[in-house]
Amino acid sequence: MSRLKPLLTFSNPPLLALAVLTYALGAGIARYLGRANNPLLFGLGFIWILLLFLAMSLLTIYFRPHNEPLVKGETIKEQNWLRAALFQVSIAALGIAALLFVTFLQMGVSPPAIFYAVLIFLTALIYALPPLRLATNGFGELALAVLIALLIPAFSLSLQMGEIHRLLGAFSFPLVALSLAYFLVLDFPTYKEDRKYERGNLLFRIGWQRAIPLHHILILTAYFLFATMPQFGFPWAIIGPVFLVMPFALFEIYWMQEIASGSNPNWRFLKIIATTVIGLTLYIITFTLWTR
Repeated sequence: MSRLKPLLTFSNPPLLALAVLTYALGAGIARYLGRANNPLLFGLGFIWILLLFLAMSLLTIYFRPHNEPLVKGETIKEQNWLRAALFQVSIAALGIAALLFVTFLQMGVSPPAIFYAVLIFLTALIYALPPLRLATNGFGELALAVLIALLIPAFSLSLQMGEIHRLLGAFSFPLVALSLAYFLVLDFPTYKEDRKYERGNLLFRIGWQRAIPLHHILILTAYFLFATMPQFGFPWAIIGPVFLVMPFALFEIYWMQEIASGSNPNWRFLKIIATTVIGLTLYIITFTLWTR
């Protein structure tokens, strides 16, 4: 069990949970529009997304340089076992995902669904694999935000409807901003370690002095975009519940500003707040769409 625990950690359960929520959000739009009528495709797409994100997370760890420990205090033998296990599980997940993709083709899913599936697949590989390896070149957070908030719900929606609806864009743009703010927050607790191993994440690239105001701007922009949705004909009934999360978002901004002012950082609490903001926002939107 002690050997399996790192594999569970490396699978990045919070990221998997966000992928599940946004996949359900895409199908929720189809349901809200009265066109979610294919439970089998929903289930197959759900499994495909989970397998692909599992492989992406594990391969991201597998391709770390050998001078970086995978687990604190590990021996060379333990690191070799972990690397082999990461590779084997990743290949198995990608293999099953490939079979599911062939199944999509045989079932005659819509061209938009295939298009978004290919984009998701390519982005996931470019994120994790050399030579581009977005995870360590400063663009990984943006790639994850686009994957989570735009490509996954677009894939889910097009599986059900065969096309994209403008409601997806209305939700996706503010959610990309919130997601990017969330992934930026996750960079702060590991900032010293990232500098030590020269991991080129977004925070390392732009510096924390610029990252904190960027974080604030992203969150405020997201809620501004939500607030303008009724001006474009979207009903307040599906938008209003989002603002129940706004107090948590404002508190996240306050907490980040306190850290910038020199307060002793409580990274665990900050991660909980940031996860609450993005997770609860996605849940409320998805729940509203599925129940309207």
